[in-house]
Parts: sequence; structure tokens; C-alpha cells
Amino acid sequence: MSLSGAILQVRNLSVSFGKIKAVNNVNFDVERGVIHGFIGPNGAGKTTTIRVISTLQVPDEGGVWVNGQNVLTQPDSIRMNLGYMPDHVGVYAGLSVHEYLEFFAMTRRIYGAKKASVIADVVELTDLGDLLDREVESLSKGMRQRMCLAQTLLHEPDLLILDEPASGLDPRARIEFRDLILELRRLGKTVFLSSHILSELSPICDSVSIIEKGRVVAHGSIDEIQTLMSQGKTSFDVTLLKDPGNELEPLLSQLPGFMLVMIQGKKFRFEWTGDVEEVSKVWELLSTNGFVISGISKKEDNLENIFMSLTTGEVQ
Repeated sequence: MSLSGAILQVRNLSVSFGKIKAVNNVNFDVERGVIHGFIGPNGAGKTTTIRVISTLQVPDEGGVWVNGQNVLTQPDSIRMNLGYMPDHVGVYAGLSVHEYLEFFAMTRRIYGAKKASVIADVVELTDLGDLLDREVESLSKGMRQRMCLAQTLLHEPDLLILDEPASGLDPRARIEFRDLILELRRLGKTVFLSSHILSELSPICDSVSIIEKGRVVAHGSIDEIQTLMSQGKTSFDVTLLKDPGNELEPLLSQLPGFMLVMIQGKKFRFEWTGDVEEVSKVWELLSTNGFVISGISKKEDNLENIFMSLTTGEVQ
């Protein structure tokens, strides 16, 4: 199957557990070298979709291709080029961090000088150098997450699947982990990132898929989704030097494309449905009629606002 620029392609994917359709005809692509956010409330179908992508779950219908290879017919080949980090990091009693990494390197059939080299590389990348002799059980949640990511990188996969990697981390550890994800993108990795911490995803994601009740309700860049939601409308918040009283709406409503949304004292919000460049007519009309503008801001939808607008929070 030709994937053009996509490293991951999901087509008509459906998975049921009894009468519950956990994933219902899901479709999306993920381009190479991007950070892609996979977002949805608990029970939306995120983990089930991830398990299919990671060759751990057989779908009822549809298919998934990674690097042009089918997860059903070529799972072994896909696993060689895919790194999966689950939401819960399993540990082994009595193992040091270095022994943990050595164990996983050998499960990937990496031996000898090659093993020492790749372990050194992932240790440097994830800043584990001071922790190699520590027992895994003694590590904090943030340290364990970095260690688990290090073992996910041992076989140098192009596609990384990270399921809720920042869950349970303190603010400092989340920032450090976010910076690490950005560095992986800089190194050419594709990161498929499932998370409910939307404030962490907004600054780093190149594209997102929003899923609810097993269906993808939006897919694309944040800008593309915002444009689709706005349906040609642009919102502005304006602050005047003095309270306009009842004069504002009759004055500005004469402009085609203007709709007053809210007015509160000196501040008001309006939607503009015309050409954005022509919104200057609003400022001109205000100035001509003696209103002095002290502040203007274009309302931007962040990922949290988009998510709240597109989902209801219901589960199946």
C-alpha cells in the first residue's frame, strides 16, 4: 500500500468487546517526523487503537499500516521499527537501571559492542547517567518514565507510540519529558502521543486526532481544526477607554459581517464573518464616533477549548 508521506495509516478500524464497540470506523494518517497527539476522554478508545497499531490487538474490521506494512500480516517486521511505551511502566525486582536496559537490549537481539553503544546513546539522550547503578524499584515516577523511554529507543525505531507518558508526573518532570519529546522530533522520530493533559500537548503537537466514543471527531493540525470549527468566523476582544453604554451595538451592527457576542463595561467581543483584512472598518467606525480603543486581541482557540467544544465527555 502506498502511504505517500505517512508513516502510519489507519483505515476503517473497528474493535468490539462484546456489545461495546470500543473503536468504530476510525480513519487517520500520521506524517513522518511529527509529534501527533491522540486525544480523548477515558473510555474513548485511545488505548485499544494504540494496541492495534502496536500489533498487540487484532481488529474486527479495517486495517493499520506502519511504514507500508500491515499489522496483521507483517507484525514482526513492524515491531522492529516501532517503539511502544505503555501507560504503566513494569519493573523487575532487584534489577539496576543498567541491568534493565541490558535485558531489553538482549530481547531485541542486540549484543556485544553494539549493545554497549546503543545503551550509551539512550542513556545520554534520556539523562540517566547518574542512575545506572540505582535499583529500578527505588526510582521516582519521572525517572522510571525516562528509563522506560530509553528502553523503547534501544532498537532505534522510527515510530514511537507513547501512551499517557506524562500521567502522574510532577510539573518539573512533565516539562523535562516534554523537552525530551521535542528532541526526539528533532532527531527525526515520529511520536504518536496519547494524553489527557492537553496543556502539555498544545505547544508541541504538529497534528492531533480527537476521539470520543470510539469515533474520530476531528483530525488535522490545530490551526486546521480551529478553522473548520470557526466556519469562517473570527472573534475579537476589544477594550475601550470608556464605557460605550448603549451606543455600541446600533453603531457597529450596520457593518456587514459584524455580530456582537458580549459587552461588559468597557470590554466587548464580536465575531467577524467577512474578510479578516476588512475588520479595520470596525476600528475606523469606532474612531470616527469618538471611541478610543485601549486594547485589541484576536481570540485563539487552544487545544483545551477545541477539545471541550468537540466532545461531551460521554463514554460507551
